[in-house]
Amino acid sequence: MRDNLTRRQFLGTAAAASAALTEIPAASEQAETPAGPTSGPRIVDSHVHLRHGNAARTEYSPETIVETMDQVGIDQSVVFAICTTTGHSIEMAEAAVKKYPDRLIPYVYALPHYQRPVIKEIEGVLSGGRFRGVKIHAGECTLAEYVVDPVLDTAGKHGVPCLIDCLGNYPVARRMAQSFPKTKLIVAHMGRFLSKDKELLDQFIGLAEEFSNVLLDLSGVVIVEKIEEAVQRIGSARLLWGTDGPDKQPDTVTYARNELEKIRRLSLSEQDKANILGRTACNLLGL
Repeated sequence: MRDNLTRRQFLGTAAAASAALTEIPAASEQAETPAGPTSGPRIVDSHVHLRHGNAARTEYSPETIVETMDQVGIDQSVVFAICTTTGHSIEMAEAAVKKYPDRLIPYVYALPHYQRPVIKEIEGVLSGGRFRGVKIHAGECTLAEYVVDPVLDTAGKHGVPCLIDCLGNYPVARRMAQSFPKTKLIVAHMGRFLSKDKELLDQFIGLAEEFSNVLLDLSGVVIVEKIEEAVQRIGSARLLWGTDGPDKQPDTVTYARNELEKIRRLSLSEQDKANILGRTACNLLGL
């Protein structure tokens, strides 16, 4: 992402502030062993990068991702690589899932290729349920009809969702939702990463109100009261928790744990929190 350095600095500061506001348990109460998968409602991180969109194109190994999950208590994670070709994204996701088939869920990254169409590659991995969704990023390609429509149509035919970072472009998001009612569209970051524009977030909540095929991804949402408002307006069954991690600021475990606690501290029912943290993803992906 083009504003990545500012973004990482921001997250580091936010994580430190969150830690300061949270009561630290006594040493005797702190767990000395990894949390591992949870025993309660399943927790699913629906937004995890094998390869990021920052300036360094940072990559994280599946081992690092799963070790972080174990420490935080995350059962499963949706993984994908961006800022690379569709073919390479498939290779990275397949290698990761091969190592941890019960923990990692692959999405294919849709990126146009100058030399050949990639729709066949996308169809190939969606067939038979090999991959459970599609990732599209406006920072890497245009969201013009001639680019995204074939992908959205393909996803709808295979019954898988598209996680789309539209960089706050509401008119484009609305056109996609209206044009492809049979395709589940997950709007990343509730519209725009780290947005402090309440009116913009309201627009995307309204989009989900208008179109039942739209879900909202909550990673990178810093105006947390808007999450509570979204629950009131569209229901928790259409909201998905994600970290947009891993992130080393301050470290991968603290970063993910703070994102998890962000939801747990909300003034919501336990059922709503369980939906956001895992049930919505499980229902959407047929887990």
